[in-house]
Amino acid sequence: MSDRDSGGGRAMVRHARVEDLGRLVELVAEHAEYEKAAPPAPGLADRLAGLLFGDRGSTGEPHALPRTVAPRLRCLVAELPDGSLAGYATCAPELSTWDGVAYLHMDCLYLTSTARGHGLGPLLVDAVRAEARALGLTEIQWQTPAWNEGAIRFYDRLGATSKEKRRYTLPTDPA
Repeated sequence: MSDRDSGGGRAMVRHARVEDLGRLVELVAEHAEYEKAAPPAPGLADRLAGLLFGDRGSTGEPHALPRTVAPRLRCLVAELPDGSLAGYATCAPELSTWDGVAYLHMDCLYLTSTARGHGLGPLLVDAVRAEARALGLTEIQWQTPAWNEGAIRFYDRLGATSKEKRRYTLPTDPA
């Protein structure tokens, strides 16, 4: 998909594979901790398998009784020359009522602390841009915590623009 020489070989960004799920869950947990959020609930690998691979699920093979579920989430991983994964970006198409168009929502972009500053962030964003173009979408939207000044500087350097908003969540079943 895309790559960059990291001094010890070529790092690359590629689509996640079923065999990446274990490490991907570890990265998601690190990301949650970094953002001062609760850790992922148990069973995340299975839930992500359905979202990322649809009918193939966590085994990568079609189920005996095929579900009609297509993959809903796209995941790109940053792979170091030694084959280890140092980060990920997830995205999915969404709709804008105000604009009357679809866009690509980048839900997560995370690199381990040791992988930051080596050009992998721009590679991940370029790969997300390529996903948007492949889907015929002309815009990517995302959010980042207001306290994450490093991410804000990174996004500003990319030429992204920001809007002031707060994100709310509401459980569907009141407690």
